[in-house]
Amino acid sequence: MSRSGKKLGRKQEAAVLALLSSRNIEDAARTAGVNPRTLYRWMKESEFDAAYRDAKRDVYLQSVARLHQMTSAAVSTLGKVMVDPKTPPSTRVRAADSILNHTAKAIELEDLEARVTELERSTETGDSIRKRRWR
Repeated sequence: MSRSGKKLGRKQEAAVLALLSSRNIEDAARTAGVNPRTLYRWMKESEFDAAYRDAKRDVYLQSVARLHQMTSAAVSTLGKVMVDPKTPPSTRVRAADSILNHTAKAIELEDLEARVTELERSTETGDSIRKRRWR
């Protein structure tokens, strides 16, 4: 179902799923059992396009969630490589550099988020003060 609430037909739903898993539009059309020209036409329709974008967004968000799940294991792997004396020195240095770079980026993001939050808070406070002055 797309955002506007209109439900796609069975073939269109199959086409959306096929588009997500096929190499190209022709393969997706074949998988969905429709003519490629039909699929190209559907892709120009706002309802189909919205449903396809929603499905792509859902797949992307699932991938991001999977990345979050794997973060701990990735850090553990980097740490093990970094401290393992059997690992070549150049690989150990790359692992250490990677840990340091990612840590620095995380700190920068946290600082930026705190600054944005503070700006939003001060803007809201300023807006409420201005509104009181105009009353």
